[in-house]
Formats: sequence, structure tokens, C-alpha cells
Amino acid sequence: MQRIDKLLSHEGFGSRKDIKRLLRSNEVFVNGNQIFDPGFLVNPEADTLQINGENIDLHQHIYLMMNKIENTVSSNKDGEHETVFDLLEEKYHTPYLEEHLHLSGRLDIDTEGLLFFTTDGNLTHKLISPKSHVNKTYFCVLEKTESDEHKKEIEKLFAQGIIIPAEDNEPETKCMEGASVKWPSSEEIKKYLVNSSWKEKVEAAALLTICEGKYHQVKRMFRAVNNKVIYLKRISMGKLTLNSSLKAGEYMELDKNTVGLLFE
Repeated sequence: MQRIDKLLSHEGFGSRKDIKRLLRSNEVFVNGNQIFDPGFLVNPEADTLQINGENIDLHQHIYLMMNKIENTVSSNKDGEHETVFDLLEEKYHTPYLEEHLHLSGRLDIDTEGLLFFTTDGNLTHKLISPKSHVNKTYFCVLEKTESDEHKKEIEKLFAQGIIIPAEDNEPETKCMEGASVKWPSSEEIKKYLVNSSWKEKVEAAALLTICEGKYHQVKRMFRAVNNKVIYLKRISMGKLTLNSSLKAGEYMELDKNTVGLLFE
């Protein structure tokens, strides 16, 4: 249960002083009963709220899935580039959401695919904590075609924990054991490129699943086996898979059943 003035403030109706004035001068109904008391307790999960006849959606938490488009920054603000938050419509830019809506796992500016926004700090901790070992799968277009023999060697090296080279200010380091790589068919490649910015012919590709998130890890892993990632798209986090109907830059709000996949 939460105070109605706190809930309405979170929903972007102003400060608590503003809410007091709103309750005096507007028709605010909870479950059909008009409310004047700013301290009135509301259950966001069960109660219905109307203001001047308009239904107000009371979010306990917000969960958004976006198909990130290239050349956008995984940040709230950036002085040079468009950010993924710039792509969100106005209702997600209330004072409360500007402070609390955040990303659970970032993507590089040139990487596309699954981004997850939420106000749920507990879920974010679960997703990004190294102790949780949440799998993340990436579709990678590679510069060079690999022989069958080298594919088996890569699979072994990734599974046992490959040492990746230093990059920028990040030193050489060893990846966790258990990474897996698969080599998608032509039909699978077409599926993963739906609603992406990549339009060129794909000669070589891989699906890489890891459970950590070191700096440029996927690119560094393939660099360590003498190949190069020339396009990268995240397709899943845990059991949550990118909705193939989302065009690059589009997003959708997730229902509780879908979000529940992240808790499994």
C-alpha cells in the first residue's frame, strides 16, 4: 500500500503539494470513491484510479524491452550522440522515472538488439551481478569464415575460459568457463538479422553465449582466436528473448508473465 500523493507524484503529476491542490480541484476516484485525503492508501496492484474520468495506470514497476539501434548510446545523457532514453516517449520522462528508470546491462554504441529498462532495482542486481551468472546470447557477424577444425578449437577455448587481449584501459584477462558458441545456418542468420541495420551478405556468423560482461568481451573473445566481429546483436538475456517484431529503435512494455522469465 502507498499514499496516493506519493503515487501520483511518481506518475508525473507534480510535487506532493501539487497533488494536494489536484485532490481539491479535480475529481480523483479510487475504486469508484472520490478521494480528498493525500494520505489515502492505494494498492497499485489491485486498485483502479481515475482523474477527471481518465484511467491512470499505476505502475508498481516498469519493464521495457527495446531493440536497440546502432549509433545510440546506452546512457541517460550524452553530449554528442542520441541515447536510448531519447527514443522513449514523453510518458517515460516524468521526474520520478528520470531518476529511477535505468538499464539492466548496456550495449556498445555500434551494438544492436535486446536492451532492458526497469525501475526494479532488485531485478537489475540479479541480472548484472557476477554471482547470478545470467546467460546473454549474441549474434555475431564475423570477418572470416572458420574451418570446421578451427570451429571445434574455438568451442573448446571458449568453454574452458579464454584469455582475451588488453583493450583501451582494460588489461588482458581470463574469461569465465562455460561460454558456448554455435554456428547458425543460413536460415537462422536470416532470422537474427530481421529488423537490424545489417544489410550486407553474411559469409560467417556465430552465436555466442556468455554469463559475464567484461568490456567489449565478445569482440575481444573472437579477436583472441584471430577473427573479428563486424556486427553484433544481443538476442537474449536469461530466458528473455528479443521480440522479433520490434523494429530497430522500437520498444514495448512487458507484462508480469514475460518479466517472470528473468527471475527463473
